[in-house]
Amino acid sequence: MRITPPSLLSLTIDSALHNLSHFSDLSPLPDHILCDLFKRTLQAGKLNEKLLKLFLATGNDEVLSFIDGLKIQHIHTPVLPTRCSEKF
Repeated sequence: MRITPPSLLSLTIDSALHNLSHFSDLSPLPDHILCDLFKRTLQAGKLNEKLLKLFLATGNDEVLSFIDGLKIQHIHTPVLPTRCSEKF
C-alpha cells in the first residue's frame, strides 16, 4: 500500500486554517481556495462569529450560498440601555 503525500495546496490550507484567527481579510484568496478553507473550517468545528464575518465579507457567492443552505446566522448581541441620562 502506497501513501500519497499531501499536496502543497492542502498543506497551505491546513496552515491557514490553523492561523485563521490572525487573519483580518480573506478577500485576496482565490475563490476555490476560499471555498475549501470555509469547508475545512466547518469540518474542524472552528467557525465562530469573527470567522463568519470574515467569510461573509469576501462576498464569495459559493460561500454565501453554503452559509444560507446551512442556515448559519449571526449571533446578535443586544444593546442594553444605560442610565446615563437619569439621576438616581
